[in-house]
Amino acid sequence: MKKIILDDILGFAAYEKVRDKFREDVIDKKKRRRIALGDRVSVVFENRDTVTFQIQEMLRAERISDLDKIREEIDVYNELIPDRDELSATFFLEIEDQSHLREDLLKFLGIDEAVFLKIGGCSVQARFEEGRSKEDKISAVQYVRFPFDAQARAAFLAGESAELVIDHPNYRARTALTAESQKSLAEDLAA
Repeated sequence: MKKIILDDILGFAAYEKVRDKFREDVIDKKKRRRIALGDRVSVVFENRDTVTFQIQEMLRAERISDLDKIREEIDVYNELIPDRDELSATFFLEIEDQSHLREDLLKFLGIDEAVFLKIGGCSVQARFEEGRSKEDKISAVQYVRFPFDAQARAAFLAGESAELVIDHPNYRARTALTAESQKSLAEDLAA
């Protein structure tokens, strides 16, 4: 998938003119790209539109207009755009009770080895961004990639049933992708 460049980003005035419509479109797309895995995990699959929206909103919220700082934001967010033959996502550990947040988060240590996308008879293991989980600490927001081999890619694009799976000692969940979600993700994978 094509990475975002400076020319893709609108200035403040131009963005304000299209923001409501762009925001509405991205929210609609994210509905098909957000997958709940049980009651404590959700995954939002990213693409060029979702990432462009995040950049535009960050620049707007922080009133960033310096071109070097804009380029830095683009570089950071471009890491969320999937490369060829992969999907990428933001992975959220959703813990509502903040009174035991640290202890509850620590129960998820090792989750980076327990998340898969199953397509028919194929399995694609998630690759988590390094540095967000250590022996005594784990981030509630993680960035993940699902690298497809040729067989898994072909099965996914052919519409074979797909499901997201977490098989961790402290948390097990599986969710079948809806046809609408799978179609949206297949468009990314085919790009």
